[in-house]
Amino acid sequence: MENCIFCKIIQKEIPTSFIYEDDRMVAFKDINPQAPIHILLIPKEHYASLNDVPEDKKDILSHLLLKARQIALEQGISERGYRIVLNTARDSGQEVLHIHFHLLGGRRMNWPPG
Repeated sequence: MENCIFCKIIQKEIPTSFIYEDDRMVAFKDINPQAPIHILLIPKEHYASLNDVPEDKKDILSHLLLKARQIALEQGISERGYRIVLNTARDSGQEVLHIHFHLLGGRRMNWPPG
């Protein structure tokens, strides 16, 4: 998608230091962190939201979640706890229309979240 900021980051048109990258996804620190650790996990294929992931591509979701678990361990937040957030569409707070998970940790999270 030509105007998608996450697609530009994935294509390295916008410089970003990746915490993790493989052939299917990237992970990097959020530029507006909501917790001491706030990492975005983004598939390289463009889907606007969870609503747009085709059934035959659903394995990307488990891939992202398992990498979030790995990154939480590497960041030292797996024992105390972390939160994974997936916003879907505008009313949920999704600002960039490219599916992405937020990995948040390093502080106590409140409930309800918002």
